[in-house]
Amino acid sequence: MDNVHNCLESQPVQERLRVLAQMTNRFAMKQGLPELLREVTAATHQLTQCDSAGVVVPDPETRELLVYASDPTGKVSVHHDWPLVPMAERVLRSGQPANPSRQEISADPALASAGIHSCCQLPLNSRGRVVGVFGLASSRENAFAEQCSFLGLMANQVALSVENALAYGEISRLRGRLSRENVYLENEIETELHFEDIVGESEALRRVLTEVNTVAPTDSTVLICGETGTGKELIARAVHKLSSRKTNPFVKLNCAAIPTGLLESELFGHEKGAFTGAFSQRAGRFEVAHGGTIFLDEIGEIPLELQPKLLRVLQEREFERLGSSRTLRTDARLIAATNQDLKLMVEDQHFRSDLYYRLNVFPVRLPPLRERQDDIPALVRHFVQEFSRRNKRHIEVIPSETMDALLRYDWPGNVRELQNVLERAVIISQGPVLHVPAADLKSSAAKPVRSDPASFRSVMDETERTQILHALEESNWVISGPAGAAARLGLKRTTLQARMHKLGIRLSRSLTKV
Repeated sequence: MDNVHNCLESQPVQERLRVLAQMTNRFAMKQGLPELLREVTAATHQLTQCDSAGVVVPDPETRELLVYASDPTGKVSVHHDWPLVPMAERVLRSGQPANPSRQEISADPALASAGIHSCCQLPLNSRGRVVGVFGLASSRENAFAEQCSFLGLMANQVALSVENALAYGEISRLRGRLSRENVYLENEIETELHFEDIVGESEALRRVLTEVNTVAPTDSTVLICGETGTGKELIARAVHKLSSRKTNPFVKLNCAAIPTGLLESELFGHEKGAFTGAFSQRAGRFEVAHGGTIFLDEIGEIPLELQPKLLRVLQEREFERLGSSRTLRTDARLIAATNQDLKLMVEDQHFRSDLYYRLNVFPVRLPPLRERQDDIPALVRHFVQEFSRRNKRHIEVIPSETMDALLRYDWPGNVRELQNVLERAVIISQGPVLHVPAADLKSSAAKPVRSDPASFRSVMDETERTQILHALEESNWVISGPAGAAARLGLKRTTLQARMHKLGIRLSRSLTKV
């Protein structure tokens, strides 16, 4: 009789252990944290016949509480107003279980108004830390008094599953970041011309390389200035490779090549649904370049309304994705490049002065090819060799007259133009002798006459002065207002006044011609 009695008493325990084993197997199949929490909550609600069950864990990124709980119908969803959340927060901090008495429950307005007469909160302990809280509630009194041991076993299994889900989430996040970096690197490989070595030994180039060696070991922002085609990206890569960040990503973005409406998303990323066509979350270039270097070419093309956000990244190292209020931090070094006069753009109010001064910490000016003619022979030999290999040609001789013509040409397109001319020459050369068509060097007979920058500027100033005077005369010397000179010229009143002051135009008919 004792054996039969013990057998009958052990049957519920065995059944619970069997069900617990089945639950553990189901938990192990859920790798994502939200899916796991829904499975745990639904299974607990079914097994214990409680009125409400839930799991509370801190979000791995924001540290905000994720609350997955079932309502009286058994439906599992995110419950921000779950009555047991305040108690769960205390358990999460203390690491001690909570099984309040009826008097303690009655003293809690949230529990009392929800019709809860008994509840149990168990910490989810894993590897010496609390990863979450496992809670149950019932409208019956002492509903969990006889289930304490079983609920403890459940909590252990849930804690293990939550720990695994958190680890899987971290691995997925790192894998996603690596995948994004690989996408950028693959794009770099596809577009790179493999001219990573900076060729030349002229005095002008040596000065630039000395500046690169000086600034590269620091984390200072670098502004590379120079005409189009002078090799600003090569200098930026050299700065990155000589820095302590060389093993981390080098992410580049041409600000002039991205439509204005999409530039913010490219720089800072966006959330799913942030705008039409945003079907998934996407990390921006600053996020991908974390720990490395971001190179922004043609930075003068960034619109004024986006410049404050860029300034904040430089000063505070933080930003928000488009469509998100969550602040992200980045440790990316910025190297910017431009072929424009940013200081003049600041004067014309087309570029923010505070952003300009933040970028202009260490300016590096790249000389145009006409200022480093000593490097042209070395560059010609380098490019001919490279293009011959790529196009399966065997160029062995560069005639002296061809080299003289290349030296006489002024190269307005700089090194990029030299590359294009030589690539075409290698392709059309049928034998071992390099042939450069005369049409490719329009000024090969003699160097073009170079314009004096000061003279050019004076002509531009005089033209602008004439236009302003004409607008003032048409508006009867009225600056502001719908019919004023500023409106006729399409300028702000303050901008027009600043230009008048600079050009020496006074608001008086008798003195304007002075």
